[in-house]
Parts: sequence; C-alpha cells; structure tokens
Amino acid sequence: MHMLASATKSLPLLVACVSAAASYPPVPKDATTPVQQRLAVKGPGSVSVAWNTYQKLTQPCVQYGTSSGALTSQACSSDSTTYPTSRTYSNVVTLTGLSPATTYYYKIVSSNSTIDHFLSPRLPGDKTPFSMNAVIDMGVYGVDGYTIQGDASKRDTIPSIDPSLNHTTIGRLAQTVNDYEFIFHPGDFAYADDWFEKPKNILDGKNAFQAILEQFYIQLAPIASRKPYMASPGNHEAACQEVPLTTGLCPAGQKNFTDFMNRFGHTMPTAFPSTSASNTAKIAANRAQMLAKPPFWYSFEYGMVHVTMIDTETDFANAPDQPGGSAGLNSGPFGTANQQLDFLAADLASVDRSVTPWLIVAGHRPWYTTGSGQCKPCQAAFESVLYKYGVDLAVFGHVHNSQRFLPVNNKVADPKGMNDPKAPMYIVAGGAGNIEGMSDVGANYSTNVFAYADDFSYASISLQDKNHLKVDFIRSSTGQILDSSVLFKSHTQQFVVQ
Repeated sequence: MHMLASATKSLPLLVACVSAAASYPPVPKDATTPVQQRLAVKGPGSVSVAWNTYQKLTQPCVQYGTSSGALTSQACSSDSTTYPTSRTYSNVVTLTGLSPATTYYYKIVSSNSTIDHFLSPRLPGDKTPFSMNAVIDMGVYGVDGYTIQGDASKRDTIPSIDPSLNHTTIGRLAQTVNDYEFIFHPGDFAYADDWFEKPKNILDGKNAFQAILEQFYIQLAPIASRKPYMASPGNHEAACQEVPLTTGLCPAGQKNFTDFMNRFGHTMPTAFPSTSASNTAKIAANRAQMLAKPPFWYSFEYGMVHVTMIDTETDFANAPDQPGGSAGLNSGPFGTANQQLDFLAADLASVDRSVTPWLIVAGHRPWYTTGSGQCKPCQAAFESVLYKYGVDLAVFGHVHNSQRFLPVNNKVADPKGMNDPKAPMYIVAGGAGNIEGMSDVGANYSTNVFAYADDFSYASISLQDKNHLKVDFIRSSTGQILDSSVLFKSHTQQFVVQ
C-alpha cells in the first residue's frame, strides 16, 4: 500500500534538503564483519545461513555444532554476490545433514563475529505442537521510518536491539523469541521505495533506497539470525519508487526485485521430496521441485505443516506488478507461461495429510479484505486451486492491519464455519508497521469476524495437534491477544481433491 499524497507534501521542502544525504549505517573497520544475518529452512535437515559483508568473500564459511564450545563442523561456499548500487555482498552457506529439532550453535567465519544458535527444522510428520509467526508489511524504523522514543529500560535483552531503532513488532518478536520456531513474511520488507517520504532523501534517492535496505536488515538480524525467516515478494520489493509510472527512473540494481532476489534467491527452498508412500504424491512433489522458482514461489515442510509461498505480484494473468499491470511496476515475469500456477497445483496435490495434516498457503495481496486492497486478479488465479486441494489456512498482507475471516470460497462462507470446513480460513496479517502507517478497517464486513487497525500487530499460528490450529493476533506494543480462534479439521482424507 502507499500514501502518494505525502510525496507531493515533501516537494516544497526540496530546497531545504540540498545538503541532506542518505542515512547509511557505518561500515565496519573489518569489511568481512557479518551483518544482516538471516536463516531459512532450505530442505529436510538443511538450513541456509546468509549474511552481508562490505567486501566480496572468496569463500564464505560457517562453523557449527551442537555445543557452543565445540563447533566441530564447517561448511563453505563460493556464493558471494552483489548488484549495481549495492554497497554489500550477500553470502550464503547451506548446512546439511542436521539432526531434526536440535539446537545448533554456529559462527560465521570472520575476525569479528559471534556465536549464535538455532533450532534445526522438524522432520515432516513430526506431530509435536509448535508455533510460527506471520509478519507482513514491516518497514524500517529510525531516521527513514518511525522511531520509538524510550529510555534504556526499554532495551530488549534477548537479543539486543538499539532502543532508537526499536520497531515494536521486532521488539515483541525478540521478547518472545523462545515461543515460536520460524517466521514467514510474504512481502513488503523495509519500504525502501518510500525513501521520498523523508525530505532529507529527496536529492539522494539512489543511496537512500540502499540505505533503508541496509538499516532494515540490520534491525531484523537479531530475529532472523535466530529463527528461520521465510520470505516471498510484495509490491515494495519491485522497484526503487512505488509511484506509478516513475519506476523507469530507477537505476540498474533497483528494478525488477533485484535486491530481493540477491538477498533471498539462494536461501529459500524449492519443494521437499515427498515422504508419502504414494507414488502419485512423489511424482507431484518432484514436479513441484522442478517448477518452483524461489524466492518467488516455493514450499517447505516442517513437522505437521506444509507451507506454500506464492507470488501475487507477477506470473499470472493480469498480475499487478508485471509489465502492463495495474501497479505500473513493470517487473517479471520470472517463470515460463503458467509455471507458477502449474507449480501450485502440483505442490498442493503432493500433500499427504497423513504426514503433514496442515496445509497453509501464504502470499502478499489478499482477495478477502474489509477495506480497499482486494486483488481480484489474484482471486481469479489462485482461489479455486486453494479450495480444490483443501488448503486449511490462507495468509496474506498488503492491507496494513489485521483481519480474520470465516472459512470462505467464492465469497460464500462455509456452512460448517470453524468446525471442519472445506473452504480455507483467510487472514490478513499486514499490520506489522511501516512508514505508511495503518490502513482503515473499511466498511466491507462480509464473512469477516475480526479487524484491527489501532496499533501494530501480527499473527501467531499454533499447531496444537493434527486437528486443531490456533490463530492469535498479537498487539506488538503490549503482547495483548487481540483475537483468538481455533480451527478444527478432521483431516481424515489422505489426499484432498474437492
């Protein structure tokens, strides 16, 4: 979402800004110092460790082990890449052969790095209860976004975040870091394309765009270095300006999701091999692997859930961000004709509910929302596929608030409600907080049962067992539970086709 009016408000201040400059973070004396660290589930028993440095690394390496005092294993790669306009290089190393659900300690090899730790992924089929968070539409805090004023008593301790940059949602994720096992974030990171909202940036847009990205991922690192952070695209990743018809002014490196691909393209998975006894499921999963296009569309399995991430921006009919699309962002496509939709059908068809009973699909733009922001082309492309394969929960953002809907298909609420419906339950979790502020709840309440836009918030999703999934919306500033619901699904059918 975007507030175009603020750009015109900034123009009278142009003359006053001639001496202003982008607010880049300081460069470490040791240019191999890791910053912007982030983890991801890469595959069964596999985690990618990614970070940025201010110089290219010949051989990025990570030491790791099950004891902080004995990092006896080491993995290395040659993956250290950048793009025009970026000051940093993205480095990726994949750790494989990890024991499931085990605490691993790791250290990025550098003269200036520390030991951190993570919980390795649960194997598909593990029925242990756990929670995950849906955090969408989260922007930078500080000089290029909002700043929370506070004293040292508000400093987060595990992990530490500078209070002057303390985003309330990141702060809450830090305080509750032991309560969830991973985060998925389908779209809109940093809001670097809103650099013109701050008058100091008006004459230095190219650098302001990059500075905001650096600031944001540094702020996110205390969370993303501890928990797998699963990303897919939103409209704010597309280009250096979200203002329609001006993205042609973006320099090379700030067009066509370049930073997003550089940062996450080698960290996200494709699709997991099927562990089902069914040959049909194995064939479908293999097809999904071949059709996946991370970080735009892909899937992963974790314990009793199969999560599929989709791209609501490009690569389907009338997609809003593609050339000729309604958003004017002129991006993509990233696959061949119908590749994303073919992936989605194959991926969902492969899900064996006796192994992973829960099926979640996450993307950026919603088609069920109480206010503006409904993506009708998304609905036309995706909704029937989600219903056909019995998706349990569909998670979206783009609209900057929190919303929950009854299970619904084709605008009609499922008659069974939350008690074993056939239709997916839809939520919007776009209230994490960014420079554009909150979106009004609006007046369209059809099938909606909860909407909140008074403060920043996000969704906590708990898999209680193979039949019960709980969704809590959390107020970021206080930890208050704003809304709580439990979805019951019998999951008696091994492969759902409706």
